[in-house]
Amino acid sequence: MFDLQTPKQPSEDAIIVTNVSKHFRIPHEKKTKLFEHVAATIKGSSSTYEEFWAVKDVSFTVKRGETLGIIGENSSGKSTLLKIIAGVLTPDSGSVKVNGRIAPFLELGVGFNPELTAEDNVRLYGAIMGMSKSEMEDKFEEIFEFAELSRFRNMKLKNFSSGMYVRLANEGAGFR
Repeated sequence: MFDLQTPKQPSEDAIIVTNVSKHFRIPHEKKTKLFEHVAATIKGSSSTYEEFWAVKDVSFTVKRGETLGIIGENSSGKSTLLKIIAGVLTPDSGSVKVNGRIAPFLELGVGFNPELTAEDNVRLYGAIMGMSKSEMEDKFEEIFEFAELSRFRNMKLKNFSSGMYVRLANEGAGFR
């Protein structure tokens, strides 16, 4: 009389990437002002672009509990692929299926203000992360000491080298 169905098991596949491709158009000349675009249109000259394939026809599956590492040279599409999987970018072709939730942690130092000092940025980041003033003060010195940036705490971030910036962003992540 009654047909009891067994409940469906959650998929063994956590991430399924099928034939994913993504390209960007890189302009050959820099036009930053509206006037430059209008003048080029009036002259009848069009902008030329180079087509850059960041990811081309990539497929793989990650099973639940597996770990996947993505390695490659600079500009080989690693971050682009991760952004597509996280749903930050959409692929030009192909598909991505994620069974579960993904929290993208793609860019270190997002939210840092280059016009503020390192100290101000660390305090601001802690506040954004929802920390109380006393919690921030407890971690504050430790962040600068471990990142070996105590000497540069009052320098604006725009004057940091890329290595200094990464160290501060990495240690600022200690607020989480």
